[in-house]
Amino acid sequence: MPIQYLIRVALLLSGLFVLAPAPVHATGATAEPVWISATGIAALIPATDTHVPLLPIPAQADQDKAVQRGFSPGQLLTALANQFRDIRYKRGGRKPSTGFDCSGFVRYVFQLGVGVELPNTSAMQYKTGEEVARDQLRSGDLVFFRTRGNRVSHVGIYIEDGRFIHAPSSGKRVSVSSLSEPYWSRRFAGGRRPAELASHDQALSPGQS
Repeated sequence: MPIQYLIRVALLLSGLFVLAPAPVHATGATAEPVWISATGIAALIPATDTHVPLLPIPAQADQDKAVQRGFSPGQLLTALANQFRDIRYKRGGRKPSTGFDCSGFVRYVFQLGVGVELPNTSAMQYKTGEEVARDQLRSGDLVFFRTRGNRVSHVGIYIEDGRFIHAPSSGKRVSVSSLSEPYWSRRFAGGRRPAELASHDQALSPGQS
């Protein structure tokens, strides 16, 4: 396995990245996260790499250590999702080497980032976890859209400030969009928080037994 990918996962889980990911914009320009630039290994992780192999799911102990260092599962997910910016869209795509569709992208990031197996389709993913109001969305939550009639047919990962990262459609690439854009605002179906993210919030809430 190429060393650059081992480095990537090790950094995500080791707590070496002491800063949150740099802001990304809906214009499609890739923003290099600050923690990657600070390590001096940016050259080893090309932003447009389309041959990232499927890595082993991190051990639960490693995930717990990362969270204990102050990084929530949502932060880990969004930092990882940003590393797949510019991967091309492919209907039915489930990995970077072939391209992603919307549900394949979300499923891959959750599997690799926090070891969670989500369903294969956006409609099934919409049935997981708990409902979250639009003004209560947090990093790592899933946002869903009705782009084909009345059924849920698109999904992305919420970042912050009303933005989400997703694999949009044929001919496009993984990028960041805003919930305030007319197209997405009109088609917004709701937000969901997978059980693993919800349980982490409950564990941090005061008064929880």
